[in-house]
Amino acid sequence: MKINETNQINRLNSYQKQNEARVSGTSKARQKDEVQISAAAKEMLTTSQMTSAERTQQIEQLKSSVASGTYHVEAGKIAEKLLPYLKNNQSE
Repeated sequence: MKINETNQINRLNSYQKQNEARVSGTSKARQKDEVQISAAAKEMLTTSQMTSAERTQQIEQLKSSVASGTYHVEAGKIAEKLLPYLKNNQSE
């Protein structure tokens, strides 16, 4: 029997080494996911967690000021908040 290509044996070994490297790589300690909450998000979370009594009181104050006509809308503040939103939607 005659073997024409002796290099084939080496190719098989290199594939085997790659496979062994993959298997040993999976046994290493995996990285854990990490979540970081920004200070702004923490602040929003605390303000959104008002007790129902506080929220009810605030709503009642707003209702009474709207009903009596003393509620003042600051157009400049509304425009400041809407401007970035409108700019983003206009570019799309």
